[in-house]
Amino acid sequence: MKKSRIINFLNTLMALCLAIMAGPVFINVVMRYCFSSGLAASEYRRLLFVWMVFMALTGLLHPLLEPGREAALKFATWLIHALVTLSCVLLGWGAWQQVIVGMGSVSVVLVCRQALLPLPAFLCSLAIGSMARLKLIQGRPIDFGHASPEAE
Repeated sequence: MKKSRIINFLNTLMALCLAIMAGPVFINVVMRYCFSSGLAASEYRRLLFVWMVFMALTGLLHPLLEPGREAALKFATWLIHALVTLSCVLLGWGAWQQVIVGMGSVSVVLVCRQALLPLPAFLCSLAIGSMARLKLIQGRPIDFGHASPEAE
C-alpha cells in the first residue's frame, strides 16, 4: 500500500513537470512565430527535464519477469547496477567539474551562480550511485514495485 502511494506521487510529480515544461514551450513557439520574441525566463524547463530523467524507467525488463527467466533477470540486474554505478561516477565527476567552473560566473537569466545548475546532477549521482553500489554488492534484485496481491 505504501509503495503504491509513492509511485502515484512520483507519477503525479512527473506529469506536473511535463505540464510545467510544455506550457512555456508552447508560449515561446507562439511568441516567436507571432511577435518575433520569446521568454528568456522559461529556461527552468531544462532543469525540470534533468530531474525527470533521474526518475525510473523499468519497462524494458518486464519480459524477464516471466517464470523460467530468473537467471536472465539476475544477470540483467547485476549489469544494470554495474552500469548505473559507472554512469554515476562519470556523471558525478563531470558535474563536479562544472560546479567548480560555475563558481565564478552568474546566470544572466536566473541571476544565480552557474554552479547551482549542475549541482542536482552531482547530488543525484552521489545518492543513486551509492544505492546502486550497495545493491550490486548485496546482489539484491530490482524491485519494480508492481508485486501481485498474492505476493504481499
